[in-house]
Amino acid sequence: MKSYLDVMKKVDLFKTIESEQIELFLNEGKFKITEYAKNNIVHFTGEACSRLEIILSGSVAIERIDESGSLMSIAEFFSGDILGGNLMFSKNPYYPMTVTAKLHSVILEINKNVLFKLFAGNLDFLKSYLEYVSDHTAILGDKIKHYVNTTIRESVMSYLDYESKKQNGKVIKLGITKKALAEKIGVQRTSLSRELAKMRDDGLIKFDSGYVELTEEFFMPALRNAHRIRP
Repeated sequence: MKSYLDVMKKVDLFKTIESEQIELFLNEGKFKITEYAKNNIVHFTGEACSRLEIILSGSVAIERIDESGSLMSIAEFFSGDILGGNLMFSKNPYYPMTVTAKLHSVILEINKNVLFKLFAGNLDFLKSYLEYVSDHTAILGDKIKHYVNTTIRESVMSYLDYESKKQNGKVIKLGITKKALAEKIGVQRTSLSRELAKMRDDGLIKFDSGYVELTEEFFMPALRNAHRIRP
């Protein structure tokens, strides 16, 4: 119990609640702690969201099945992150994708009735909660929109463009394997390799082991759009 209490006090949302109240809620079962082994399903697609969940340790990922039947990671959450913060109050409170524990994870669960009591009795908690949910809903929405609405080439070019700015040059050191890059942008490794080869053939990039060089054509919007819509 003491170890959980120490972890919870490090979570921004709980900094507005006295340690004695947290401990009381844990003892009374109003705060429930659940552990998930690595690769266990936390929530299935279509499962109703009936409680707020806060990750105390480990990590969980939102995943979807792509056209080939493979599982792709959309977004990952870590200690201090919240699950279901806005979903449980929506008119359609169902998880749109699978949520899976990527590591052994400890998650705190707070049901809706307890949450309402906290809102009513602690305005600082309510403010902190609304700020978190507002900020992270927009971020997660952008991530999901990115994976659903963009092509593989757009995802790759977006990543390379970002790394070019970050590394301040046209020759980019990847620093990760193709497998890791494929997982990062949500595609299969074979699909990534095929798209990189097409981009090289189209004159957009040159690459060897661990490095990608962006050509002048890469930065020309007209050519980028033309290549993007080619069959």
